[in-house]
Parts: sequence; C-alpha cells; structure tokens
Amino acid sequence: MINIYPIFYNKKQYLDLLLLADEQESMIDRYLKRGDMFVLAENNEIKASCVITEEGKGIYEIKNIAVYPQFQRQGYGKKLIFFLLKHYKARCHTMLVGTGDSPITIAFYKNCGFVYSHRIPNFFTDNYEHPIFEAGKQLKDMIYLKISISK
Repeated sequence: MINIYPIFYNKKQYLDLLLLADEQESMIDRYLKRGDMFVLAENNEIKASCVITEEGKGIYEIKNIAVYPQFQRQGYGKKLIFFLLKHYKARCHTMLVGTGDSPITIAFYKNCGFVYSHRIPNFFTDNYEHPIFEAGKQLKDMIYLKISISK
C-alpha cells in the first residue's frame, strides 16, 4: 500500500534522498525550512520525497523531488507529482519546477504534463561549488517548466 504523508520536523533525516535531486546541501538549506515536505512510502519503506514552496500569488514550485535509484522508473515520482497537483489544487493555479537541461529529467516532467516556461542562464555554474553532470552533460542553465491547475 502506498502512502504519501507530510514531514513537519527533522526534514534533514531524509538528506540522503534530497541530495539525489540537489547535490549541494547549502542549496537544499535555502528552501527546506520554508518548504512543505512529503515522503512516499510503500509497505512502510520510503521510496521517494519532495519539497514544494509557495512562491506567492497562487504559484508553487517543486524544489526537490527524488526517488531512490533502486525504485526509479516504477511510477513513484509521477505519483508524487499527481499528489502535489491534487493537494495544492485549491490554492495553486500554476506549479513550477526548475531543473537542469537534461533530456531525462525534462522528458519526465513533460510526461507529467509540464511545458517549458523559461530559462535562467548559468544557474548551476553560478550557484554550485562544483560542476554538476547528468546523463553525461554538464548542467549550466536552470530550465523552468510549468503546469496550470484548473480549480
């Protein structure tokens, strides 16, 4: 049985999972306290987590979503996305997510219904202490995707 539930305290107990999606702890610290955190468990085993922040005026942003490697490509990330869209429906009109320019990650979000919004040039090279690579490509720009939520 799959359960998704909020984490109100001691969010850093899931740091190993959070670091899968955001490789630098100081960057996670920027949003973890102000964000809502959820974990997805199946049969009491944690499979995935996410952190979402309110950005104002009905806009929310997925700051971190991660699935343990051994559970990836099994639908857990998608279940979390759809949970968030339903959970925030009453107060959110636009859900954003920022990610690196990786075909794997962008394809995942597009499969969930997100479309391109905008780009922040050099985000990863300007804000991270070391180069970040995904699918053999160094991440430079932050690519923002969005989905509209109709009430």
